Formats: sequence, C-alpha cells, structure tokens
Amino acid sequence: MSDADSLKVPFSRPSITKAEEDIVLKILRSGWLTTGKYAKEFEESFSAFMNKNPEMTENRKKEGLDTRPVISLAVNSNTSGMILAMEACGVTQGTAVITTPYTFVSTATCARHLGADVFFADLEKDSYSIDSVKIEEILKSPDGKKVKAIVPVHIAGNMCNMQEICRLGKKYGVKVIEDAAHSFPSATDLGYGGTVGDIGVFSFYVTKTITTAEGGMVCTRDPELADRMTKMRMHGMDRTTWDRYTSPRASWEYDIVAPGYKFNLPDILCGLGIEQLKRAEDFYEKRMRIVKKYSEAFRTLDFIQLPPDGKGNSWHLYLMRIVPEKLKIDRNTFASLMQKSGIGISMHFIPLFHFTYWKNLYSNFTPENFPEAEKKYSRTITIPLWPDMTDKMVSEVIETVIKIGRENHV
Repeated sequence: MSDADSLKVPFSRPSITKAEEDIVLKILRSGWLTTGKYAKEFEESFSAFMNKNPEMTENRKKEGLDTRPVISLAVNSNTSGMILAMEACGVTQGTAVITTPYTFVSTATCARHLGADVFFADLEKDSYSIDSVKIEEILKSPDGKKVKAIVPVHIAGNMCNMQEICRLGKKYGVKVIEDAAHSFPSATDLGYGGTVGDIGVFSFYVTKTITTAEGGMVCTRDPELADRMTKMRMHGMDRTTWDRYTSPRASWEYDIVAPGYKFNLPDILCGLGIEQLKRAEDFYEKRMRIVKKYSEAFRTLDFIQLPPDGKGNSWHLYLMRIVPEKLKIDRNTFASLMQKSGIGISMHFIPLFHFTYWKNLYSNFTPENFPEAEKKYSRTITIPLWPDMTDKMVSEVIETVIKIGRENHV
C-alpha cells in the first residue's frame, strides 16, 4: 500500500479512464513507440484548443500583440521546454532572466544550465504573481542590460499581469517566456495562459490539470522561434525521426545545425495527452465545483484567507492561507495536523532563497529582500484539488481544516 492509499484524502490523483488505457495499448501494438504521428496529433490538437477563440485574436490586435496562430511543440518536461524557450530567446553566458523566487526551482535553474544569471522580483502584495513594478526596477538598473527574457509564473493557475509584462517586454526589448506549468486552461482577453507572451511552457506532470505522466508543451506564435526549438529539441537535427523513417527520402540523410538536446515526447505519452485534452473542460468544471465548496466553507473563518481568484484561473491548486494572528499554531504545525488527520497536503512553493545553492550563489538573495514571497510561503498550505474527488473527500478536507482551526484559535 502506498502512502497515498493510506490517506483518507490523497493530495492528488490523475483521472484515467478506459480511453487512455485503449490508446496506450493501440500505440504499444502499432510498432512505433517514440515521437511520431501521435505526437503530431497531440501538438495539432493543443494548438487547435489554443486558437479556438477569435475574440482573443481581436483583443491582441488592439494591444499590438502578435496575432499569428499558436504553434505547439511536445516536450518531455516543462523543464526541458523552458531550456528550449530560453535558448531560442538568446539566453546564454553573460545574459540574464528575470523571474520570481516563489516558484519551483527549475524555472530558475534552466537559465543557469545555459550559463545565465537570474534576477528575482518579489510578488505583488495581494497575489502570488510576480510584481511588474519590481520587474521594471531591474530592467531600469545597470544590470537590466543583461536581461534577455522576463519569466512570469502563473502560480496555481492565476494569471500574472500579462498586459503590463508584455508592455515591459516591448519597452525594453526583451522576450516574455510564460512559465505556464500551472495554467492550462487559464485564459485572459489576450489569450490562454502560455500564449500571451513570446513563448509559453506547460507541464503535464501527473499532478497537473491534464497529464501525460511526464511531459509538457511549448507554445509560440513566432515560426522562427518554433523552428529553432524544433531543431534543438532533437539534437539540433534538421529532420524529425518520424520524417526520416516515413518519407521517401533516405532516413540517414540529415544535418546537425546546432548542439541540441534530447527533449522529445514519445507517442505513448502523447496518446495519454490526446485523450486528456478531450476531457480538459470537464476537468475544469469539476475543479471549479470543488473550489466553490472550499471557498463557501472557508469564507466566514477568520483564521483562513481565501486564495486570489483572477479572471480565467485554471485552479490547478487551492492555496489556503492561514492567518497566524488568529491561531496559536504556525503554518507548519497546521499542515502537520492535517497530515496526521489523513489529508494529503503540499507547499507551493518554498521560495528559492531558502535553498543552499541559491543562497551561496547570490549574497543578497535573502527573505528580507523578498518580504511578500516570504510572507506568503510562511502562511500557505496547498490542499487537495483534483477532478475525481468525491463529495465525502471534499467534506473531509473542510471539516479537518475547521476542526484544527477552532481547536487552536486564540
């Protein structure tokens, strides 16, 4: 029995049906398991989803943003997709990116893999999103000349202020790469999360809103960026494996145009993605029903602060913030009591300035210099939110939160 099985309410579980099982078996029996026609179908289906609202295109036109169709490239993780995106945008030795310290570590380490520095901007006061004012302070500083890309992170599915961030990208001549790991299918008037800036990178890890077990997708409207990332995704090769082995041209005829990577997503996992994508809107509706129950139950509690609910939030995560002034216990004790009660929880995120590598790398990278990130970290617990949660499970979570809070109220 796994740890998840021993919990009354696991933190997360994927929603897998016979359709996912059938397509995986079909691919296994096809004789072609790596990146091929199912990967292409997944990419095309994802692009079709992202391009389906013409009113978004009209809004982008009014803002002077790129209105070309979205191009999608399947990759084996959000992390590898982020490396491809940064490399295509010129992030290399002697350059830098701007991102938030309140993110999973790979958002920043991707830049380090390319030899670049990372400049961090604190969060907005009333959200988990990177503060555009702090971004501009960096861009206006002497170090700003090194910056090649701004990397906003749509924490929990809540969109950052992309209109302002894109304006800053234009003003200072830097690219905008959205870390959209949490934000499918978040949406704004300017497009779905991950399609508003120059490049967006999604995650389909097992806990995400749709899953391929491991994997991700890179989206861009710029064919030149797409072409560069396509080549770099597979060793810098000018032909895909599928093309090499299915076209009349000899399979061994190809060129290496750059020192690329091995970041492709196999057909087996793309098959999962094809079926999950068909259910994406149903998943969203189920998440929304759970979110509504949580927020209605917690709204009147003075020891809980509800998470921000921006327009188009995908609700990948429910970030429950405790109010320590109303409790005799801290966040860690509250979380521990939830776990002991059989509720799976997590923390999103431990700010990067708490980790040894980053503390050693930058001497000024301390909690004191990022007060909003530290404040939110010290108060936030991520509670279960996944489509197949039963009403009983949702009630268990709510009752546990209320019980712990009332027993430890000041």
